[in-house]
Amino acid sequence: MSAPVLLYDGVCGVCNSAVRTILRYDREGSLRFAALDSDFAREMASRHPELIGLDSAVFVRNTGQPTESVYIRSTALLQVAGYLGGWWRLGYAAYAIPPFVRDWLYERFARVRYRIGGRHDTCPIPSAEVRSRFLDTAYG
Repeated sequence: MSAPVLLYDGVCGVCNSAVRTILRYDREGSLRFAALDSDFAREMASRHPELIGLDSAVFVRNTGQPTESVYIRSTALLQVAGYLGGWWRLGYAAYAIPPFVRDWLYERFARVRYRIGGRHDTCPIPSAEVRSRFLDTAYG
């Protein structure tokens, strides 16, 4: 599988809203999604130990290939912006901000994300139209 994958907090309301937005603007329709607590994410963590216990967005390029690479926190979000293209690429300007500053801001927001967007008891099931883009066997 070489399509890019976004790992996200499946029970986070803000994260689920972001995934719905990405689905709406994804021109290529190739980006795949998996919850951080999915089998796919655990498989990724077995190849990338830095992902173990990570509670952050993760963008994966070249999945399953020798050139597989992972991007976390703010860099993952910037990778999504680059993938979406168009005016989303304006987000690339944030690369001018040092990563430690971007990630500090990311972590501050991540701490309050449940207060802002709520928390689901379980990862919401995607609609039938996009279900095939989610890498979780529970969605069939």
